[in-house]
Amino acid sequence: MHDIWNPWHGCQKCSEGCQHCYMYYLDKTHNGGDSSVVTKTNGFYYPLAKNRDGSYKVKSGEMIRVCMTSDFFVEDADEWRNEAWNIIHDRPDVKFFLLTKRPERVSKLLPNDWGDGWENVFFNVTCENQRRADERIPILHELPFKHKGIMTAPLIGEITIAKYLEQGQIEQVICGGENYDGARPCHYDWVKKLSDECKAYDVTFAFIETGNYYVKDGKTQFIKSKIRQTYMAYAEGLSHVGKPIEFKLTDRFGLPVPQSELYVPHYRANCQRCGNRLICNGCSNCGRCDK
Repeated sequence: MHDIWNPWHGCQKCSEGCQHCYMYYLDKTHNGGDSSVVTKTNGFYYPLAKNRDGSYKVKSGEMIRVCMTSDFFVEDADEWRNEAWNIIHDRPDVKFFLLTKRPERVSKLLPNDWGDGWENVFFNVTCENQRRADERIPILHELPFKHKGIMTAPLIGEITIAKYLEQGQIEQVICGGENYDGARPCHYDWVKKLSDECKAYDVTFAFIETGNYYVKDGKTQFIKSKIRQTYMAYAEGLSHVGKPIEFKLTDRFGLPVPQSELYVPHYRANCQRCGNRLICNGCSNCGRCDK
C-alpha cells in the first residue's frame, strides 16, 4: 500500500489492546516469525524513494501511516529513530501519521530542533478502553505536537472522552473493532457514544470497521470479511467531518507547497461506501488494476 511506511517491524505487547494483536496473528499465520523481535525493514527509506524521472514516489500532500506493524516509540527501535526523524524532516511536504501506545517515552525521544512541533507530523495515541484513555490522553495533551488525534481501536470497552475533547487539542478520533484470532466484540452503543461526543465538539470521527464481532440491539454478528466490516461501519452513519485539519506543508526550503502541486487522492466506485474513506489516502491511480 502506498500510504504505509514501516521503517521497522515487530513490537512487544504492552496493554490490553495488544492481547490479540493482528500483527502477531498475521506473522504466525504467514511465516511463523517471532513478532516480538524488532527489525529494521528494507523499506526504511521509502519516503525518500524516487521514480526514474527523479520525482518522489510519495507525493506532496500525501498522508503516510507510520509503523503499522510496530510502534514508532518502541524501545527496541531507539537506535534507528533519529534517522527516521531525519527522513520525516526531509519531507516537510508529506504528512506523517504517528501512532503509539507508549506516549510516556515520547518527550525524551524528540529531535533537538523539535521546538513546539513539526507541521507535517500528526501524533496519535491508542486508547482501547477507559483505563488507557485516562492514562494516555493527559500525556498527549502535554506533548508538543501541532496535530493530535486518538485511535480507539481495537475498541474493547466503553469510553468517554468528552472532558478531553473540550480542551480543543484533539483534531480527529478513529474507531474500529478487533479482528483475527481471539477478537473481542465491539458494541454499537460504544461507537455511538464516541461519535456523539466528537460531534458535540466538532471533532472529526471515523468509524472504520466493525471488527469480527459486532453487537447491536442485543445481537452479536460475526463478520469475517474486512471489506464487509468497512461497508457496515459506513452504513451506520456515525462518521462525520469536524473542523478542518490544516497542515502547513512546505518544500525543503521552507516555502509553502502550492495547492496545485498537492496530491489529489483517487477513489473508485466501491470506495464511496467504505468506512475507511474518511481517512484514506486513496489509491495512486496507477492503472495497474485496470490491465
